Amino acid sequence: MENKVKTIGFIGLGLMGKAMALNLIKAGYELLVFRGSKASGELEKSGAELVDSYGAIAERSEVLITMLPDAPEVESVVYSGGVLAGIKAGTLFIDMSTIAPAVSIKLNRDLGERKVEALDAPVSGGQVGAEAATLSIMVGGRESAFKRALPIFNAMGKNIVHIGQAGAGQTAKACNQLIVGMTIQAVAEAFALAKKAGVDQTKLREVLLGGFAQSRILDLHGNRIINRSFEPGFRLKLHRKDMNIVLQTGKELAVPLYGASLIAAQMDAAIANGKGDLDHSALALLIERLAGITD
Repeated sequence: MENKVKTIGFIGLGLMGKAMALNLIKAGYELLVFRGSKASGELEKSGAELVDSYGAIAERSEVLITMLPDAPEVESVVYSGGVLAGIKAGTLFIDMSTIAPAVSIKLNRDLGERKVEALDAPVSGGQVGAEAATLSIMVGGRESAFKRALPIFNAMGKNIVHIGQAGAGQTAKACNQLIVGMTIQAVAEAFALAKKAGVDQTKLREVLLGGFAQSRILDLHGNRIINRSFEPGFRLKLHRKDMNIVLQTGKELAVPLYGASLIAAQMDAAIANGKGDLDHSALALLIERLAGITD
C-alpha cells in the first residue's frame, strides 16, 4: 500500500459508513471502530479492531474519520465524546458527514488549535456508491491535508475533488442535495403526469433517457418509482435534514432558494404521511396521492 497511513479510526457505521469502512479494510488499512455500534460485529469479522471509547479511537488513530447523521452527533463525538481530548497532534481528522459549513469551519479551527489538520469531505452516491467504492467526495480544507487523505479517499470513491478552504466541501454537498431534491421532484411529477394520462412509465423513462432530460436520477429513481422499490438507499428524512442545511446556508448568504423551500415542504408532507424511512424517491408517492392516483 503506497499510503504510509496504516491505522484509521472510523466513527459512524450506518448504511453508508459500514460500507465505506469495509472498503478501507479491503484496501489494507487497520481499522478501529467503536464496540457499541450495531455493525461493529460484522466489521470485526472482516478484520476491524473493536475499541471501547471514542477517545481511545482518537488517541490510537493516525487518521480519524466520522460519518454521522448530522452536526449535533459530530459535535457530541468530538467535544463531549472524547475525540478532542484524546486526539494527538499530527492526526488527520476527516468528517465525511453532511453538516452545516459553519460547523465544519468551527471544527477545523478547534482541531487546528491542537495541531490536528481537518477536512470536511461529504459524499454523494448513496448506499450503492458506498458499497461499490464509487462515491463522489467533495473536500474542504488545506491542500496538504487533502493530498495526505487522497489515497484513503481513493479506497472509497472515484470522483474526488478538492473544492477549497474549510467548509467548501459542505457547501458543495448542500448544492448537490438541492439539485438532487429538485430533480427527484421533477421526475416524480413527470411520472405522475404520465401515469394519470395512461402513458407507460417504462417507455417514458426509456425515451427520456435518450434525450436532454436524461439524468442519473431519472435512470435510478425513475426505475424505483416504476418498480415501487422504495427500500432506502438514502432515507427521505435524512435528505430533509440536508435541506435544512441548504436553506440555512442560503439564509446566511442572503441567497433566495425558492425551489429548495418548495422541496423541503414537499418532504415535510411526505414524512408526515409516514414515508420518512423510505428512499427519498418516495416523494413520488406523495405526488401520486395528491393527484388521486392509486396502484
